[in-house]
Amino acid sequence: MLDAKRRLVWHGIVIVLLALLGGAFVQSLANPRLGLSAHVGGVMNGTLVAVIGAVWGELALSPGAARVLFWSALYSGYVNWAGLLLAAIFGTSRSTPLLGAGHEGTPWQEALVNVCLTSGAVVIIVALILVLAGLRAQRSSVRTP
Repeated sequence: MLDAKRRLVWHGIVIVLLALLGGAFVQSLANPRLGLSAHVGGVMNGTLVAVIGAVWGELALSPGAARVLFWSALYSGYVNWAGLLLAAIFGTSRSTPLLGAGHEGTPWQEALVNVCLTSGAVVIIVALILVLAGLRAQRSSVRTP
């Protein structure tokens, strides 16, 4: 986990880039409103992953908790963006009733989007709780400027 900070920032920037590139195709999607949400959501998720990477050195976490945080941040960043993009591509609405109104995907499409968005939401909450705990805890080593 020595290079976790750099890897999280890198992945965060990749998610932002993917979301920006996806924004160019919003009007081509089955549900352009959800496409815009995927674009904005991807930028936000990528930024959050990069911010977690940026504060990585300030976190006082056990190695196991740090590992959970690392993989939770990556998973949620990618899967939340992908879930919104898939919802826009498929035109699903069960998991996004406000933006998906008037659209309906096949049962497997609705289920896939639901798994992505639900699991991503749960996992990012776990990640943020770990970040808060890591920022609240006292680090054992003293850092010199």
